[in-house]
Amino acid sequence: MNLLSDRVTKMSTSATLAMAAKARELRAEGKDIIGLSLGEPDFNTPDFIKDAAKQAIDDNFNSYTPVDGYVELKEAIITKFKRDNNLNYNLPEIVVSTGAKQALANVAAVLINKGDEVILPCPYWVSYSDIVKLNEGVPVEVKTSIENDFKLTPQQLEAAITPKTKMIWYSSPCNPSGSVYSKKELRALANVLQKYPNIIVVSDEIYEHINFIGGHASMAQFNDMFERTVTVNGVSKAFAMTGWRIGYIGAPSWIARACNKMQGQVTSGANCIAQRAVITALNASPTKVQYMIDEFKVRRELILNLLNDIEGFKTNVPEGAFYVFPDITHYFGKTLRGKTIQNATDFSMYLLEEALVATVTGDAFGNPDCIRISYAASQKQIIEAIKRIKEVVS
Repeated sequence: MNLLSDRVTKMSTSATLAMAAKARELRAEGKDIIGLSLGEPDFNTPDFIKDAAKQAIDDNFNSYTPVDGYVELKEAIITKFKRDNNLNYNLPEIVVSTGAKQALANVAAVLINKGDEVILPCPYWVSYSDIVKLNEGVPVEVKTSIENDFKLTPQQLEAAITPKTKMIWYSSPCNPSGSVYSKKELRALANVLQKYPNIIVVSDEIYEHINFIGGHASMAQFNDMFERTVTVNGVSKAFAMTGWRIGYIGAPSWIARACNKMQGQVTSGANCIAQRAVITALNASPTKVQYMIDEFKVRRELILNLLNDIEGFKTNVPEGAFYVFPDITHYFGKTLRGKTIQNATDFSMYLLEEALVATVTGDAFGNPDCIRISYAASQKQIIEAIKRIKEVVS
């Protein structure tokens, strides 16, 4: 007899975390696995941020924190939004959470009712769909193309909207495609949304600073979209602070209040030491982490050049984040070393077992034609990984 809830039984396991676990398992067996599956910078957290955490410990920050975050951190977030994004938020419009993932889960929980539709341009970040389903919403996947750099067009958005549409969720820079929406492209989508004033936009900007084209655009920058946009961000990617677990939203106060209420019953306030460290991180100039972005750009050129030398990998040039999302349909129906490749999941598992390189199937991101390869690894690891891939597909 299954005593588990239908809710958890129907839920998918995170494909990125599952692949990372499989890679760890094989490493434990003594296999030399190169992990290009996780979206985790291989840099250390900058020393000036670590020093702030040490100071917080010495200053005895060890008590429960306010559910929505320390006031000083919320003020730093407001300053950051104004400085980097030209967005004017107030204290009641900011909520700090245990990572941007919790921020997204809060937003879904307070806005989605059973049967509400949420538009997800494909590919989308692996957890969007299940977070929507967990709250009894209906994910509406809209497929984009590599030829259009995996970006949603105004025509596609218009066609996906129905009377049940409650929200649209997207990330820019995008995980997994690395695509970055320009201000002009966001304005064109906003023009469509003007006809539908009750649709809320969730703009996931966690990769904001890992941007190779200079200039990040937020949907909330438009006056006619500010009151219906939730801007989600955090420190995991740009500051190499994945394990510190601090994310945050800027949102209309009625949504922020609801998220605060929800969080108060689920986790309460985020970690005290991490919050104090993030105050220092956000108050610093983004130029303090530019060395990481510069290195990611070098790695992007490296991995694209290496992949373009392999027959059957169709790539575009991602403008941000640290992923490439090649179309590998060339291999579908082919037999490699006795294994028949039917889809991206087969191909991803084949690379793990034969090349000992961990990637993630595009199926997990709503695009079964591609795989996601992270280049948040050293240049040496990237060169060796792509060499191995080339050997096992040639």
